[in-house]
Amino acid sequence: MPSLVRASLAAAAAFAAVLSVFGPAPAARAAREPSYVALGDSYSADVFVRPWDESDGCGRSYRSYPHQVAQDLGLHLTDVTCGAAEVRDGILEPQPASKLHGPPSVPPAGGWREKRPQIDYLHDDTDYVSVGIGGNSLGFGDIVTQCLERGARSIGLGTPCTNYFTTGEGREWLAGKFAQLDHDFGQMMTEIRDRAPGAKVLVVGYPAIVPTNSGCSWGVWRQLGTTAKKDMPWLDGLERELNELIERHAVEHGATYVDIYGPSAGHGLCAPEGERWMYGVKDDLTGDGDQTDTPSELCDEIPGNGAACTFVHPNAHGADNQARQVRAAFEQRRALVPAAGRRF
Repeated sequence: MPSLVRASLAAAAAFAAVLSVFGPAPAARAAREPSYVALGDSYSADVFVRPWDESDGCGRSYRSYPHQVAQDLGLHLTDVTCGAAEVRDGILEPQPASKLHGPPSVPPAGGWREKRPQIDYLHDDTDYVSVGIGGNSLGFGDIVTQCLERGARSIGLGTPCTNYFTTGEGREWLAGKFAQLDHDFGQMMTEIRDRAPGAKVLVVGYPAIVPTNSGCSWGVWRQLGTTAKKDMPWLDGLERELNELIERHAVEHGATYVDIYGPSAGHGLCAPEGERWMYGVKDDLTGDGDQTDTPSELCDEIPGNGAACTFVHPNAHGADNQARQVRAAFEQRRALVPAAGRRF
């Protein structure tokens, strides 16, 4: 065979070998479902919205906004949201078994197992991240419990909860909580960017709980139980302050803040039953199917006749609203990426 022909064939073979290594990769990347990791607490897990995962104490709903958005937009979801998660005990560090409350509200024999830090599930190839967190770090459950107890002692009169948290010991405690959350949230956002440098990050705020108290009644456990009605404006202001902190960190770290409060403002706990997007302290379950939750001993002590101690979380309508807002934010982020560079 003439040397020139042999050289040409060798060059062609070498070129084919190069194509075999590098050629299919763009097609494979294009075919890969964009990866989406959902981080967060019970408001992102949408606990008590049927149906939920009963396996690990996190209570993640299959109707939560991470699941709805992933299904609608064709994303590969890794959902590590977990009820009772905090920025530190949950996102940045392991979530202790003692901070897993379900549902199921009654743990199995031997209890639940400690959860890995949610941040560990982020990687270089993560395309999208959503994170909804902060309420537990602020101590929202403890705050509501104080309001319930103080409102019960005052028979719903006055502003006993507002007085406690705006003076003396209560004020100092709350200021310390906000300062620690401010620090931890900033650290978390930096860590998210370090672990998933190419991801588009959405930071999800909290829905409106009591933006207006006109329809709330004292002692109604499907609303805010024994919380004094005049304390509700302070609770609403506290939630708005929390959302402002979350939004500020989102902006400072180049993430997208997803406002859930605004679109839900007419659908808080005090709205008429058919218009409520929030569960009360003890309420009937919503969602798909007939899943139930065995009440804990503490839940049995609450006199309301609701099916479960839902303790102020989004119901199925609230989860659907979250999904609408997060989906729109995902789609907006996609529109900002040039068509040639889109992976989603």
